[in-house]
Amino acid sequence: MSEARVESGRVVKTDSAPNAIGPYVQARTGTLAGRWIVTSGQVGIDPATQKLVSGGIVAETERAIRNLEGILKAGGGSLADIVKTTVFLADMAEFRAMNEVYAKMMGEPFPSRSTVAVRELPLSARVEIEAWAFVA
Repeated sequence: MSEARVESGRVVKTDSAPNAIGPYVQARTGTLAGRWIVTSGQVGIDPATQKLVSGGIVAETERAIRNLEGILKAGGGSLADIVKTTVFLADMAEFRAMNEVYAKMMGEPFPSRSTVAVRELPLSARVEIEAWAFVA
């Protein structure tokens, strides 16, 4: 039987489940000495204009992650504290482009992640991202 390992204090890796096939990990752990920040899903709305950014999936993904970063900062956290995200895509054909931006902006160790295709997002957005962050 395969053993689970905890790396960097918070990353769980086991051969009993498939390896991550993108910029995410199988699971992340936290301790009980801290607090959760659970965000609502963020689309690529520019807070200065309250309008969806132009530039397609790349620009929308960048803006959605910056929005998450702003929310986490306001709550006393950062992108590095994210342990789980869910990415909603209006078109899975845009997965690769979203994934490249996500990998660059989130950095390692990556959070656990699910990515799902949805029929439609608010304001005809291409991507929406929600996050669970644990601040020690």
